[in-house]
Amino acid sequence: MTAPDTPVPLPPGLDILWGRRPAGRRGPRPGLSVESIVSAAVAVADRDGLESLSMARVAAEVGFTTMSLYRYVANKDELLQLMWDASAEGAEELVIEGDTWRDRLRTWSGIQRDVLAQHPWLTQMPMAAPPMAPNSLTFVERGLETMDGTGLADVDKLRIIGLISSYTLSEARMANDAARARPEGVESPSFESFLRLLLDEERFPRLYGIAWSEPSSPRSDHEDFLFGLDRILDGVAALIGDR
Repeated sequence: MTAPDTPVPLPPGLDILWGRRPAGRRGPRPGLSVESIVSAAVAVADRDGLESLSMARVAAEVGFTTMSLYRYVANKDELLQLMWDASAEGAEELVIEGDTWRDRLRTWSGIQRDVLAQHPWLTQMPMAAPPMAPNSLTFVERGLETMDGTGLADVDKLRIIGLISSYTLSEARMANDAARARPEGVESPSFESFLRLLLDEERFPRLYGIAWSEPSSPRSDHEDFLFGLDRILDGVAALIGDR
């Protein structure tokens, strides 16, 4: 068991972000840095998806050999940690607009959804542990700030942030997966059109009724996202009332 006063070693990647990694023995290459490598990696992933990312691709992007990158980044897993944190850059300067906790938390959630839309590869990232990088934790801090004055316990605020983040990531992942599976320039058939093709009224009376109901204007992914988000916020409002 680790003694209470024994420093816990940070996982690779986090030690760079928190400034805890000792300087290496090999000297730097002029024009190359952790920042430039991460920026190039984000550009590759934004353009071609996470499956196209490799140390060799990033090296070609910055105009250096692959071995040169290993002076700054140990491996691809470490690079992914750095990229995740880079996606939340600027969290300290965010303006979280809104006159009420609900408006502010809705704005914060929308910002998170926009980042996922800007960097779809984030939905493909493994999530084995909560984000612990500086920018990511700053964004969490800003989310907690939206609930100041609500009377909620701090642990409940953190649970709410986790719930909204999980929902937002799930919605973004489904939208990204659908977009990746759809041929470019081809519009996907509606859910209702598939139901009409597959269902009979006796076995699926409720779904059948939905499929053959009067057509309404199709909802966008963003509208569907806001519908679910508002139901979560309804629950938060009820929790505040209980407190």
